[in-house]
Amino acid sequence: MNKIKRYGVLLIALFCIQFTYSQWTKEKGKGYYKLSAWYLNTDQHYTGSGDIDPNATRSYFNLNFYGEYGISKKWNAIAYIPFFSRTTQNDILSGTTGQVLREGEAINSIGDIELGITYGILNKNSWALSSTLKLGIPTGNDSGGSDGSFQTGDGEFNQLIQLNLGKSFSISNLPVYSKLYLGFNNRTNNFSDEIKTGLEIGAQPWRDKLWLVAKFDVNQSLNNGSIDATNAQGNIFANNIEYVNLGGEIAYYINQKIGISFNYTSAISGRIVAANPSFSAGLFLDVK
Repeated sequence: MNKIKRYGVLLIALFCIQFTYSQWTKEKGKGYYKLSAWYLNTDQHYTGSGDIDPNATRSYFNLNFYGEYGISKKWNAIAYIPFFSRTTQNDILSGTTGQVLREGEAINSIGDIELGITYGILNKNSWALSSTLKLGIPTGNDSGGSDGSFQTGDGEFNQLIQLNLGKSFSISNLPVYSKLYLGFNNRTNNFSDEIKTGLEIGAQPWRDKLWLVAKFDVNQSLNNGSIDATNAQGNIFANNIEYVNLGGEIAYYINQKIGISFNYTSAISGRIVAANPSFSAGLFLDVK
């Protein structure tokens, strides 16, 4: 099997890889807002044992809005709204006759909305410590299609509590920041809870114009839910999903406030999740 394809991704992330190139809380009245398109096309998945198996080709696509707004010096509001989500599956063909064994399907709906708030605990001497609470609202379709497996959401209400530690510094006059985070995601409707952790590093090689960001994320299931994910076949909304992934993003400022960004994310290991790379592109407004 092609080695590059083996190390594909998952973007449950679709909800977790938004960033604003600093992670320090926004001042009152300031904000960061982005319109993005995200895409994942997957024909294979990581099994419960971490191996790679093929599956019928499915595609996930969404148009989303992400925003952060400074309510006060300490408090920021966060919103992630996938206002259009589409899940499709190709025709399944016979390997010998080419006959269509199962026709392809597609569903369109809104995705799962995420709302949250961040509190700045400390911001001193280039160090920043903050806490975040995010609420995952089950506004997506969790049972679409003829067999109920076409989803734009997981159907559960979750609460993520997270600590973020960041530091800004410079390397040979190159502006750099780094961020560590650790979170606990409480999930309802018999889904397993999760531990989330990661590292993010960003550098600005072209001052006031270009940011390069690398990100490492780990999602670990506590396997304390009762929903069976044995036949999920890489569905990104399945229970007991686990992954270790690497991502990279380029953000270019057209002027002081408006810019464009491009993201690629791939996994180096996973369980019960899609195993192909995901891509996103966005237009952002950074009000400093």
